[in-house]
Order: sequence, then C-alpha cells, then structure tokens
Amino acid sequence: MSYTPVIPTTGLTGWRFLQSTYDRQMQGFRNTPVQKRDAAYFQDNIQSVTTAEQLVSDRRLLKVALGAFGLQDDINSRAFIRTILESDPTDTKSLVNRITDQRYKDLANAFDFSSGLGPKTTRAGFAGAMIARYETQEFEISVGEISQDMRLALSAKRELTELATQSGTDDTKWYKAIGRPPLRRFLETALGLPRGFGQIDLDQQLGELKSKSKRNFGIESFDDFSKPKVIEAVVQRFQLLTQINTLNQMSSASIALQLLL
Repeated sequence: MSYTPVIPTTGLTGWRFLQSTYDRQMQGFRNTPVQKRDAAYFQDNIQSVTTAEQLVSDRRLLKVALGAFGLQDDINSRAFIRTILESDPTDTKSLVNRITDQRYKDLANAFDFSSGLGPKTTRAGFAGAMIARYETQEFEISVGEISQDMRLALSAKRELTELATQSGTDDTKWYKAIGRPPLRRFLETALGLPRGFGQIDLDQQLGELKSKSKRNFGIESFDDFSKPKVIEAVVQRFQLLTQINTLNQMSSASIALQLLL
C-alpha cells in the first residue's frame, strides 16, 4: 500500500498545513510496506558492498543510493553511475568534476569508493544516514504527485539548510546551489529572475543571485539560509510568486478562450 500525502489546498495555506503536519505524515510514509522493505534491505546489505561494481550490480541497493540524492531516474544507467562512483573528486579532469549537476559529486563523495581509504559503506551510521536521505527524497516525490511546487519548496528548504551548514567559502556554497537544477529553479522563482537566467555567464548568475537575495531578504552570506526565519521568508515568496504566475496563466488562457468563442 502506498502513502498519499494530505495537502488540502495550494499556495501558502497548503504549505503551512504541510509544515504543521510534516512529522506525522513523514512517519506514516516510512511505515508503508514498500519503504520498510527498502530500508531493511539496505540496512542489512550495504556494509558488504566495498566497490562501485558491487553497488550498481544490486538494483535494490542502487535504488536507495540514487534515490538519496534525487538521481532515481538514473537507475538503468549502471555503467554511467559506476564511472561516477569510481571518479576521483580531486582530479579536475575526472567525469564527476566535468558534470555541472552537483548531485553526482555529492553521491560520489558520500560513498567514497575512490579515495583509497576504504568506502564509507562500512562505517557505523552510514546505512541509517542514507536511508533517512532516501526516505526524505521519496516523500518529496510523493508530495510532487499532488503539487510540484510543494515538492520544490520542500527540497529547497532541506538543501539550502544543508549547504548553509557545510564548510566552504560563500561562493562555493552558491555555486553548489546553482549546480543543483531543482534548487536553482526554486531560487530563480523566489527571486523573480527571468526565464533563460541559467544561460548567462556563471559568474554573472552568482552576482545576480547574491544581489537579489540581499535586496529581497537581507541575506549577507549563504550561511544566512541556516536561519529558519530566512528560509521561511524565501519559501513564502516562492509560493506567492508561483500563485501569481498560475493566476496569470489561467487569466491568459481564459482570455484566449473567449476570443475563440
């Protein structure tokens, strides 16, 4: 039996309801038979995996591994994922560093098959951390089946908080955000940036994101996203602008229909 999240309405009202019931709904999602089977299998078997080849050869383990980073659509691209996992993140010429999508580097770093220090799969707490990531991502997917805007807001809230609390320079964190396509789309909407923004020079994107974030939310550095009030303000603006865009599209469609009558 699958779990269907409860989101009674769209926009800010729907978002506030989802936030107030999130823990209860997440627990209900975890308790579904499919999620419990996935978690138990990963918990019981991942410690025996010491190579990328072993991981990609086990579809059930790979499902959780990819799902934990929002890469579930690559489940059938085993050769590609193996190459990513075996890439050296310290080599600028390696495949993982030539792909703009930051999620692949996050995946490679999480398993660490290439460092020579031994994969992280054998370390205490690894399985639990991956399962938690996987369940969170899967719940967001189920939310997306009702509202893609709600899914985008949930994932953005999680990812912005994660990035803000990581080590690294301010610019590095911004570039990581730009390198995650769903998060970039969220920021572009929340900051009112035009279509095609992602096509301009990367340094220009960085400067514009910083400028707009400071102007609209008083954000002085990326670390400000670790503050709940800042995150909530950004999400609320995203929801409002999304509602306005939807209403404008409905209005345009209504006018076009009237012209045809």
